[in-house]
Amino acid sequence: MGSVAADHFERLYREHADPWNVAGAWYERRKRGLLLAALGRERYGHAFEPGCGAGDLTLRLAQRCDRVCAVDVASAAIGRCRARLADAGIRHVDVLTLNLPGQWPPTPPGGFDLIVVSELAYYLDAAALARFLDAVDASLAQGGELAACHWRADFSDRAQATDVLHDAMAALAGLVPTARHEEAEFRLDLWRRQS
Repeated sequence: MGSVAADHFERLYREHADPWNVAGAWYERRKRGLLLAALGRERYGHAFEPGCGAGDLTLRLAQRCDRVCAVDVASAAIGRCRARLADAGIRHVDVLTLNLPGQWPPTPPGGFDLIVVSELAYYLDAAALARFLDAVDASLAQGGELAACHWRADFSDRAQATDVLHDAMAALAGLVPTARHEEAEFRLDLWRRQS
């Protein structure tokens, strides 16, 4: 990853089962619900979720997708995600430990028809963000959707402002905005690639 080292996230997940209270905080549960409600289709063939953490959103995406590729840099988070999916009897999710954007998962033929970037891209410095967006661009299917949702307030390990990175995503070729939700706390955008 860009300016925030992978061992930072590994340490966080080893010290805390849920470092950002993603499972319990009303803010997180509400934001997740809004993101899922903004998605344009009821079902997706193959989704990609970079920065899956312990799998709170992954579990919900698995209910709407035939296949999900969930990736995180922290092996401790990946272990929790895999355990939660196994406990729920979900077997159609590939859970991978990868350091994005330098490592990228295999892209299905035709590309992913859904990519969800939530609470991740602001950790990437400018060079890493450019590589990440190039990979997203190459991996998104024609007619596919790209969703982005990020916290807006400043914090110590932020490398990108939320508005800057969402505007950079919006500039990817062939994307048409289909939904946008802004609050003081976060910004949510959804685009569809023209087919």
